[in-house]
Amino acid sequence: MALINLKDLLNHAKENKYAVGAFNVTNLGFIDYLIDAAIEENSPIILQIAEVHFKYMNLEEIVPAMINASKKVGVPICIHLDHGQSLETIVKAIRAGFTSVMFDGSKYPLEENIAITKEAVKIASSVGVSVEGEIGYIGGEVISEDSPTPQSPKKEFFTRVEEAVNFCKETGVDALAIAIGNVHGFYKGKPALDFERLSQIRDAVPVPLVLHGGSGISDEDFKKAVSLGICKINFYTAMSAAAVKRVREYLSENPGVVSYPDVVKKGMEEIKKVVRERLAVFGSSNMCAPEKTICISCSEESCNLVDPKMRPASRTILYGDLVEKISKEVISSFSKNK
Repeated sequence: MALINLKDLLNHAKENKYAVGAFNVTNLGFIDYLIDAAIEENSPIILQIAEVHFKYMNLEEIVPAMINASKKVGVPICIHLDHGQSLETIVKAIRAGFTSVMFDGSKYPLEENIAITKEAVKIASSVGVSVEGEIGYIGGEVISEDSPTPQSPKKEFFTRVEEAVNFCKETGVDALAIAIGNVHGFYKGKPALDFERLSQIRDAVPVPLVLHGGSGISDEDFKKAVSLGICKINFYTAMSAAAVKRVREYLSENPGVVSYPDVVKKGMEEIKKVVRERLAVFGSSNMCAPEKTICISCSEESCNLVDPKMRPASRTILYGDLVEKISKEVISSFSKNK
């Protein structure tokens, strides 16, 4: 099944009232575990790389690996640039093969954010790449080695409905990240999302909405946010922290261990476990084509899901039926040549 862009995937999520999990990749090891989690949950997934994490990898080497792995599996996968900070980064990501990019201009005054995001949309849309924008401010991303300082959302930075409407109209973005009480990293105190604001924004703008800062939000609040229009949820800090905790436990239980691959494996297995749990909470589990089917109308641009709500023209065929069909054609061919 081929890659999918963010626009098609989130429109499907919006129509079917679920959210797609977006999980950050910081090295090659993440790829297989994240994809396996999606396969086992029969769920679409977004593999993303944030610009602040570029220091951990060679972008031109890891993105082709992500694309190659994604094309070999039976679930739709979007390769997404998370929090791109400049037009130069947007172009670099598109050249590397991302099917979707985010330009985060939330640190700029609104008019400047609109102007730069508009240019990003013009560049990306010309080659079929979708764009996520952001309005409102939820704090900087977590990039330090130590546990991030818990943050409290500031209401003055929450997304305003009228500004969201103007932003979407002026820029033409395919998805909009909003601030409704969410923050990056860990929360100071219990998260309190502004669901009324979320409902108002959902009713006012035409594009799917995105929730950043997923670590620390309760399952109940996630589900409520999804029911009110959130279609993409970014989740990284808690996933990373869970992996580190598992590695510490493993090293404590096995002080004599010297096999680095086994240590890493324990952390990655924990990441896979967390991701599977999140996909279920976000409502995307079992949203893909039934198991053991393949799509026979795929293209390089789109995965053409079996779901007729997403791809009315797509058709699927069971593996068993396909084998029988091929066998009959082969036997028929042999008979004709005798």
